Amino acid sequence: MSYRLHSILLGTTIRTHRSIPPHLICRAWFCSGRFRNQTHMESHASCEAVVGDSELLVKKMATICNAGPAKLQVIADFDATLTKYQVNGCRGQSSHGLVQQEDTEYDKKRQELYEHYHPLEFSPTIPIEEKAKLMEEWWTKTHGLLIEGGLTYDGIRQSVADSTIAFREGVVELFEFLEERDIPILIFSAGLADIIEEVLRQKIHRLFKNVKIVSNRMVFDNNGHLVSFQGKTIHSLNKNEHALDMAAPLHDRLGDNIDAPTYENASVKTRRNVLLLGDHIGDLGMSDGLNYENRISAGFLNDNVENSLDSYRKAFDVVYLNDAPMWGVVKLVSQLCPSEGH
Repeated sequence: MSYRLHSILLGTTIRTHRSIPPHLICRAWFCSGRFRNQTHMESHASCEAVVGDSELLVKKMATICNAGPAKLQVIADFDATLTKYQVNGCRGQSSHGLVQQEDTEYDKKRQELYEHYHPLEFSPTIPIEEKAKLMEEWWTKTHGLLIEGGLTYDGIRQSVADSTIAFREGVVELFEFLEERDIPILIFSAGLADIIEEVLRQKIHRLFKNVKIVSNRMVFDNNGHLVSFQGKTIHSLNKNEHALDMAAPLHDRLGDNIDAPTYENASVKTRRNVLLLGDHIGDLGMSDGLNYENRISAGFLNDNVENSLDSYRKAFDVVYLNDAPMWGVVKLVSQLCPSEGH
């Protein structure tokens, strides 16, 4: 198989259950300098990609392809990675942000926390250790308000039904492609596992035997009222495979019986090749607890592109710009795990 970058990120039809609209096929640019001064960007619909070191990406892809799908796993962030950053021209909701509590005063209090802490999360001047403490503080206060405000599981169902959260185009095709090849997907999220599961149920309307979720999981009493959270708090800066003991197969939680193998945590750790998907440079830490041999990191730079591209292209192997659809990643995976005879 040829690993010229044009065959990796451009051009040919991707072999999935659904055909990809031609206008959504990605174009890629390879940078050696700063975005404003040295990178020529060319618009092509809503899907643009930048590769900082094309030779390194080609080498990684060849190695992972030669090892085969049995050695590969996918680790993905949820909010603004699997889901859209913008929906109908407005900022899409996150799995935390979509929750609407019966007492709207608690919604206001959580919004006030967001307005205070969110700028700190992305501040380039705050040291990472200090920022991690601030994120722990933010998440702890938010979870406390959810409990204090009497959140119920019925309230979660209704919140998801009323929400503007939506998956990127191509996410279902990506999940189907990986499921067919028995490649596990670990969704690592600083959000809320129970809400992520409900979003998957309502927005995709089907289950995937290869999906496991590592996120903050709620504990409900017999009346469906939130009473606590399980284990250590997972926030935006501490997501990694040390939290793998919190992972649960999606179909177990949804009460559905699928006659198919699941992926035990120990066996996942033997898959030494990783495709990592995130929208935050901190998401690169999701694989810190895994003794991986090869990792391809794909970043979604959804906003503030001109100011952030330089740091993103240095951190990620490939960067998808401007809230791009998932087709570029589907194409990438199809090159890592080609069909027999391709």
